[in-house]
Amino acid sequence: MRHGNKVNKLSRQTAHRKAMLANMACSLIEHKRINTTVAKAKALKQFVEPLITKSKEDTTNNRRVVFAKLRSKFAVTELFREVSSKVGDRPGGYTRIIKLGNRLGDNADMAMIELVDFNEIYTTGSAKKTTTRRSRRGKSSTDTAAAAPATEQVSNEEE
Repeated sequence: MRHGNKVNKLSRQTAHRKAMLANMACSLIEHKRINTTVAKAKALKQFVEPLITKSKEDTTNNRRVVFAKLRSKFAVTELFREVSSKVGDRPGGYTRIIKLGNRLGDNADMAMIELVDFNEIYTTGSAKKTTTRRSRRGKSSTDTAAAAPATEQVSNEEE
């Protein structure tokens, strides 16, 4: 019986699974997004999110705990410098899993896992939503007609 055993074994021995998750976490921290299978992405999310939470507070002990899991000095440095500064105010949910479809060779479900704060597409989209369209409706057609000749006059004066 598997009571209380929540870890997904991913068809690997313990040492291989830990090494694979450490390597995937280092790649995720370095490249900010990676493509993998859905099962590995879900396992990686459970592995890397507590490490990102630890990186919010830059202490020697937290660095040692994270280094024991990641085993890469470069990844630890990147995590505590750049990633922690971007996720400092976020209470959790540092990664996003986007399903991509099936892999051609073996039809495995593929997914892209990425760090949420490093995606420019979604972050710039939320900033644009703060503006409203009410001010555009308030302008009358006479205002826009009067503004058009004024710009033409300025361009004629420059010549």
